[in-house]
Amino acid sequence: MKHYAHLDELFEAYRSKRSAIRRRLKEYRQIPPDRYFYELIYCLMTPQSSAVHAMHLQQLFESLQFKETDLDPEPLLRRKDSYIRFHKTKSQWIIEMKSRYDMIFNVLVSPISASEKREWLVNNVKGLSYKESTHFLRNIGKNDKLAILDRHILRYLKHHRVIKSLPKTLTRKRYLKIENQFSEFSDSVGILVDELDLLFWSNATGEILK
Repeated sequence: MKHYAHLDELFEAYRSKRSAIRRRLKEYRQIPPDRYFYELIYCLMTPQSSAVHAMHLQQLFESLQFKETDLDPEPLLRRKDSYIRFHKTKSQWIIEMKSRYDMIFNVLVSPISASEKREWLVNNVKGLSYKESTHFLRNIGKNDKLAILDRHILRYLKHHRVIKSLPKTLTRKRYLKIENQFSEFSDSVGILVDELDLLFWSNATGEILK
């Protein structure tokens, strides 16, 4: 199977976690459209910050009905119990996203492809790179095999010799190239990209988080 490595280890881990992974992916696909707004806030908070903190704050934003109220997000992001790094910048991202959300939502529910939606998000929503845009689309069940290339995923791709080395930066060209390599690997081992993503994440962190 090409030059890939450590496949016995991969298949063993997959067999033990397959049911839990598939349950989580099903949960993503069942996210109702009225939750997309808060899932997007989550993905704007996560870069270089704790996913657990971001999840806690997402729930807080929802309980405070942030979408319908004139609330400053910055004090929430700098709370000690759920601190989000770069809270000033991310607060501005959230405020700007909120002001343009009607347009964003229309794109999300449009019939264009997942890759077209991602390109639009990257170009029109501050704070969303290819990784965060894909993460968001995955969390609402709309990524259609696009890959979330975070540091955990990249390390496992190198471990299995899908890529030769870890990229220092991820330009658009580099991201799409590695994503294509990931897709080829997925086809070769017979495990969906979405399932591999959660498998690698859980192997690295011990949890199947979103």
